[in-house]
Amino acid sequence: MTKERVIQIMKENNILPEAGFGQNFLCDEDIIHGIIEAADIRPGDTVLEIGPGIGALTEPLSKMDINLKCIEIDKRLVSYLKGAYPDVEIIDSDFLKLKDYGAEKVDVVISNLPYYIMTDIMMKVFEEAVNARRIVYMVEEAALDRILCESSTKSYGPLAVVSELYGNISIVSKVPGTCFVPQPRTTSAVIRFICHENRPDKELIAFIKKCFMQRRKTLSNNLKGCDKEKLNKWVKDNFIVESIRAEAMEPTDFRDLYNALK
Repeated sequence: MTKERVIQIMKENNILPEAGFGQNFLCDEDIIHGIIEAADIRPGDTVLEIGPGIGALTEPLSKMDINLKCIEIDKRLVSYLKGAYPDVEIIDSDFLKLKDYGAEKVDVVISNLPYYIMTDIMMKVFEEAVNARRIVYMVEEAALDRILCESSTKSYGPLAVVSELYGNISIVSKVPGTCFVPQPRTTSAVIRFICHENRPDKELIAFIKKCFMQRRKTLSNNLKGCDKEKLNKWVKDNFIVESIRAEAMEPTDFRDLYNALK
């Protein structure tokens, strides 16, 4: 979908980008092709697109032999998408509030993530799309620090830990603001997860969040109610300092501790 086509659709359907939804519509054919290629979509796949906008990705995806589900919060765009792509399942909903959408059957997830709800959407996908093979996101470049950061850094938290445990992450491409309408001031990046079979489940993800509940408190303080004897033994066996904080632990440490406390 070209810039000219995006502008034409906006004019014909009286669609103005909604700042409250973080809307910037993708309009670069090379980036669109790169996202779909990175997703490794196969015939018969169930593909979940979160926030399709005016259909830059929906358009080529709709021509593939797949089961395509698109979840859109903006009712103006829902109306347009249903008319433009009658054979695609367009779900009129806030993804973060959606419960029954067949998450366990999803093979591939694709989304251009607004910065302000990026973490919430990613965590929900991690928890619910338990059989996904690939996940491809567009994120603001600045957000990479929260996804790909190392332990003992300011940005390190549950998102980085779960991302690392969930799959092999790679940066597919950088995307300048000129590839969107309207043009944002920031640069974006396309990232891909090749998902592990042994990925964190809901319980482990909840445990990781609990470990970081209060960042400045020790692991022991954040895990009140757990078996202190097992916790202290694990800390003693793995760390010199008993007052270890979650931010000093590597992603695999959380899984090891979770298993030790079960």
